[in-house]
Amino acid sequence: MKYFILSFLSIFIFSCQQKENKNVIVESSDTIQKEKFKDENKQISETPEEENKQIGDTIFMNSKNKKDLFIAEGSLDSLHPRIYVKFKIEDLGKLKGNIVPTTGKGNIRFNQIIFPDKSSDGPFGMDLTIPLKQKGNYVLVIGHSQMADNPYYGKFKVELENKGN
Repeated sequence: MKYFILSFLSIFIFSCQQKENKNVIVESSDTIQKEKFKDENKQISETPEEENKQIGDTIFMNSKNKKDLFIAEGSLDSLHPRIYVKFKIEDLGKLKGNIVPTTGKGNIRFNQIIFPDKSSDGPFGMDLTIPLKQKGNYVLVIGHSQMADNPYYGKFKVELENKGN
């Protein structure tokens, strides 16, 4: 009887440890991001007449104004604590950026710039001046400084200018 119970328990324990084979298809988020980035490239190059506007947590800088500036309005809230400003640079030079909150002052800054080769630099303040040494798609990350109190939530205006050497 002892052997019967021991063998039954060992079979039961062994069967519980076997993993069930499930065929679950999981799409890699990296490929989705690449496809999304390709679509953004098409959007930037095909429709330069569109207004620069925020969609979700991203501002696509598609067109320049008469002063050769990229200008857009965005907003930070609890759902979107970071805003990604995407733009394409064809002419090398110096990038000058400025964030103007509607309230005048606030805990908001350029947190990071991501270069076309996927390297990054930052953090910066509300003003940004950085040399552009690569052609391609850039991403600016705007958010609040986590080292300071009172995160900024509200509307702001971002201005970008590419000055030649």
